[in-house]
Amino acid sequence: MKKVLKMIGLILISIIVIGFVILLVVLKILGSRPAAPADYQQTVQTGGNIEKKYMENGPYEVSTHEAAALQQFGKFIVYYPAKLETSGDQYPVIVICNGSGTPLSKYPAVSTHLASWGFIVIGTEESYSWNAFGAEMCLRYLERCNDNEKIEDTASIFYQKVDFNHVGVVGHSQGGVGVMNAITDTAHKNIYKAAVSLSPTNKELAHNLLWDYNASLINTPIMLISGEGGGDDWVVTGEQLQDIYHDIDSDKLMARRIHTAHNEMLYTCNGYVTAWFMWHLQGDLEAAGAFTGENAEIMNNSLYQDQRRDLQ
Repeated sequence: MKKVLKMIGLILISIIVIGFVILLVVLKILGSRPAAPADYQQTVQTGGNIEKKYMENGPYEVSTHEAAALQQFGKFIVYYPAKLETSGDQYPVIVICNGSGTPLSKYPAVSTHLASWGFIVIGTEESYSWNAFGAEMCLRYLERCNDNEKIEDTASIFYQKVDFNHVGVVGHSQGGVGVMNAITDTAHKNIYKAAVSLSPTNKELAHNLLWDYNASLINTPIMLISGEGGGDDWVVTGEQLQDIYHDIDSDKLMARRIHTAHNEMLYTCNGYVTAWFMWHLQGDLEAAGAFTGENAEIMNNSLYQDQRRDLQ
C-alpha cells in the first residue's frame, strides 16, 4: 500500500512539475508576442476616408534611437523621421505612456506608424506609467538632447530638432491614466497641446489601485476612446467613460469602438489617434475634418458609438 501511495505521489508531483513547465513555456510565448500586430494597419477595419488615410503610414521613413535610463524605465526609445538627421527643421513630439506590463518595445508598430507622419515619438520600458513620471522623464531627456550638441562625447541626433511648442501625449489603459496625470500633475503639464487617452482605467478602480487622477483639472484638448467587446471594455464601461468625459471642462471628444476588446484599443483606433495629433500639432485641416464640422467623420462612423464632443 505504501508503495502504491508513493507511486501516486510521484505521479502527482510529476504532473505538477510538467504543468508548471508548460505554464512557463506558455507565459514565455505570450510574453514574446507583440502587444500590437505588425500588420495591424492592413487588418484593422476603418469606417471613413480620413480614418483610412491616417491608419496608413505617412510619408517619412523612420529611424530609432535608444538610450539607457535609470530606475524602472529601462531605456528611452525614440522613433523619428529619418530625415531629421540631415534636416534643419524641428519636429513635433508625441510622448507614450505604457499600459500595465507593456513596455514600448512590445508595440513598435504603433510608434513607427506615428513617427512616419513626422513626429518624434518617445517612451520607455516602464510598467507603471499611471503617475506620468515616465512621461516627465521623456521630456527632460529630449530637452537635454535638444540643448546639447553632444551627450557624453556623442553627437546629439536631436540637437535643436525638437519642437517643444507642439507636444502631445497618448496612453492606453494604465497609460490612459498616465496621460491625464501628465497634463494635470507634472512639471511639464502646460507643454502639452493635445492628448489621447485610450480605455483609461475607470475612476473607482484607479482609486482602489492608488492610481488617482482628477480629470476636472484638464485644460488640454483630449480625446477619450474605449472599446466595446461584445459587452463592454472591462477596464472602463461606457457609463464610466462618460463619467470621465463629464468631469473635463476643456475641448474634448469621446467615442467607443464597437466589437473591440480592451487590449485591442492600443492600436485599433490609431487612424483617428494620428489624425487628432496631425490636427493639433501640425495644423492639418484634412485631419481636423474627422472631428470638426457638421459632418465630422468620427461622429458618423458606424464602427463607433456613444460619440460626444465639445470642441471650440
